[in-house]
Amino acid sequence: MDNFKPTFESLRTHTYPDWFRDAKFGIWSHWGPQSVPMYGDWYARNMYIEGSPQYLYHLRHYGHPSKFGYKDICKLWKAEKFNPEALMDLYVRAGAKYFVGQAMHHDHFFNYPSKINPMNSRDVGPHKDIIGLWKAAAEKHGLPFGVTEHLGASFSWWRVNKGSDSYGPYKGVPYDGSDPQWRDFYFDNFEHPAENPDELHPWYTPNAKYHAYWKSCMKELIDLYQPDLLYTDGGLPFCLSWSAETADTDYADGLEIVAHLYNTSIKRYGENRAVYTQKDRKVEVYRVGILDIEKSQLAGIQEHPWQTDTCIGNWFYDVRQVYKRADQIIDMVVDIASKNGTMLLNILQRPDGSLDEEAEYVLNELASWFPVCGEGIYGTRPWKTFGEGDTRVTIHGFTEDKTSWASSDVRFTCKGNTVYAFLMGGGQNGTAVLHSFNEGEQVQSVLLLGGGECPFVHEFGVLAVQLPQAMPAPYVNALSITLKE
Repeated sequence: MDNFKPTFESLRTHTYPDWFRDAKFGIWSHWGPQSVPMYGDWYARNMYIEGSPQYLYHLRHYGHPSKFGYKDICKLWKAEKFNPEALMDLYVRAGAKYFVGQAMHHDHFFNYPSKINPMNSRDVGPHKDIIGLWKAAAEKHGLPFGVTEHLGASFSWWRVNKGSDSYGPYKGVPYDGSDPQWRDFYFDNFEHPAENPDELHPWYTPNAKYHAYWKSCMKELIDLYQPDLLYTDGGLPFCLSWSAETADTDYADGLEIVAHLYNTSIKRYGENRAVYTQKDRKVEVYRVGILDIEKSQLAGIQEHPWQTDTCIGNWFYDVRQVYKRADQIIDMVVDIASKNGTMLLNILQRPDGSLDEEAEYVLNELASWFPVCGEGIYGTRPWKTFGEGDTRVTIHGFTEDKTSWASSDVRFTCKGNTVYAFLMGGGQNGTAVLHSFNEGEQVQSVLLLGGGECPFVHEFGVLAVQLPQAMPAPYVNALSITLKE
């Protein structure tokens, strides 16, 4: 196969690898120094925003950010109980078919031995190649391995570390982001705009020097680990507008990295098996890879495969956060799969690398469900309709309300001439009544996954299936309906 060129025309010719289309469910480790305070996501930014909950926690727990800054938090991260092989064993038992590790967050700390950035997990903190250890554990199980990068937005996201308090005993005292000894880590080696540093706009900076830095880091990451998936936390870098006439130039840096990712995969496998995910919903942009939806979903069957990324709680470990229950996670997996999607779930780790009992419980519950109903998830494709019933999941950014299903709610997937019907509401009075099988679709048999054959009647476009009193799956159950070819 010819190599890809860094143009929209070339990259849109990519195909979706079977491993991704078949996987449907992956686990993500969104983990790094920001887990140390155990006080939630965006800690490295918000600790520099006077009056915010994380600023107040930092001030009263560690000291003022002019004296004890984020660089000092990084030194506290030891990952002393990190056991990637044991965790991967658990993730595989819980149903994961691919694994993704966070290579770097917006905090500019790299979880691998970078030659570009000395603030990395081998030289500071854990003194371990976190990404390398994750990859070895994933490959032991034959899992495709991916990495996530959040560096593109870091320049704008982290300008707050140059500020100072407006009130109190440290009024006017610069935060450690202005310390010349740490200018590289805190991006003081790039020219910053003069606007209010508390503003988070735009997500991507127009700073060309920073673009070049991001690109060199991405090439290093790809060359070191040859990932099967690369996730960008944002749209394709670095343009937020679309013009067909100038697109290849406007998005040149991002296009170059996607081409490098795909071409690296070709060198490794003889074909491209790599997936690139980003969050720009313009089809002209996302067709160079796969559309990623953060903490939300899409409304119906999509022409192209897509991914939801979400987490069981907050993005980084947070002692205040309530976790998703296993039933909600399973319902999401089913609904997403019915619409040609895949779900990537972040499992929270403590700063030492271990899981708490709540996370282990959720994983064990998933491990009890997938062996029963996984046949209707893995390797499936959307059917002619994604479901029946009036209930719809909430389609709104960063909103994942627990859905209350009705007895008539069903979600479908298919594999060959087999249709899987997931009974989201559990059926009604021991019967599942389905209205999507027309008279021309001859039903040969109906099985309950994890159970046995079910008596059924298929007349006038209505399929009525008698269900047993005891259902095999601990959560939503599924019927395997074989149609005559």
